[in-house]
Amino acid sequence: MAELHPDAQRGEDVVPLVRFLSDALARVRPLPSIDVHLTQSHGHALAADVTAPGPIPAFDHATVDGYAVRFDDVVAATERRPVQLKVLGDVAAASWRPVRILPGTCFAVAAGAPLPTGTEAVVPLSWTDQGMATVEITEVPKRGYGLRRTGDEVTAGAVLGRAGQTVNPHLIALFAASGVSDVHVRPEPRVVIIATGDELMDAGRISQPGQVVDVDSPALTAAAAEAGAHAFRIGICDDEPEALRTVLDDQTLRSDLVITTGGTGIGPGDMVRRTFGRDGAVDFATVSIFPSSTLGFGTIGPEEIPIICLPGEPGAALIAFEAFARPIIRRLAGVEPVFRSQVKAHLLETVSSPAGLREFRPAEVTERRGGGFTVAPLSGGPYTLSGLAVASGLMVLGEKVTNAPAGSTVDVLLFDRRR
Repeated sequence: MAELHPDAQRGEDVVPLVRFLSDALARVRPLPSIDVHLTQSHGHALAADVTAPGPIPAFDHATVDGYAVRFDDVVAATERRPVQLKVLGDVAAASWRPVRILPGTCFAVAAGAPLPTGTEAVVPLSWTDQGMATVEITEVPKRGYGLRRTGDEVTAGAVLGRAGQTVNPHLIALFAASGVSDVHVRPEPRVVIIATGDELMDAGRISQPGQVVDVDSPALTAAAAEAGAHAFRIGICDDEPEALRTVLDDQTLRSDLVITTGGTGIGPGDMVRRTFGRDGAVDFATVSIFPSSTLGFGTIGPEEIPIICLPGEPGAALIAFEAFARPIIRRLAGVEPVFRSQVKAHLLETVSSPAGLREFRPAEVTERRGGGFTVAPLSGGPYTLSGLAVASGLMVLGEKVTNAPAGSTVDVLLFDRRR
């Protein structure tokens, strides 16, 4: 069984993750909405419901190339005894003059063309001799075949998209079809990622004593972007309070959220906590999350920009991002829900978990053919990075769970990664 949280062993009270996150979310509001053109709305969360200004379809139209007919005129048609109708004219998709079908007549229509008044079906070309002045029809369509009526799909005034819903290509198509050109959305939160530590160096070399590759800032920049942010990697900041304050003074003018990594503990070298903990700008707490460490949350600068302080160990930082930072980014973006999709899954292997901590273990989640899910644990704890690299979800074991036997049911957060 894993040991207790190291900070808890040093005498710090452990704060439940649910409480720490709830308190932080209560202090965060979605960013003010903006109006954007439909073509610029993709990926943003709707700030208000979008209603249809017009119906879909907007007018009665043909769905196949053929002949618009009255049903009574063709009901007796057979291959041996075709029905002959007079063709009054052609109706193209761009036609706009209204026309009417008379008994014993029809119109040649193109797919997408407005229907002549009185149309009860469209006979496809393959059921006719494709005549021009007159046409012979050899098969009877069902009433309503080959056409769509005004408002069949969506009526005017219907809700097309709900506030909090992320705009995707299919919603854009629906909005455009109904006549929507502009929508109210939340802007993408501008998130700045800063890694702290004198020992850090940029990726491209192998770590050695006294030098550690900065894993956190590139990984968290990608994670923030995946969560819906416009993320910026500032890079590495030395363990100097003034250096950090200088960077933050510059970045808070252009950010909606700042995320730092490293220096959150209670040791003499934990610069981030010493810089922000003394003036009360950031609340630091040992949170009941594994693998992780002390987390910080507060606001900085005259604009009171939210700041999240994550641990420096890469596996712990990524898990803390998933459990704590990602929901806050989603709240700023106005997206609902703020949490990943969660399912119950059948555990395939017995797993032990540290007492008093909520463990987030990388896992492979599989949907069963007959319904439901199975979950197999992957590498966690000090090996979280290798587990996360291939995981399709996170298995969540609560603070009271020290042993989850194979065959039991556990909670799983699903990743929505593109494979």
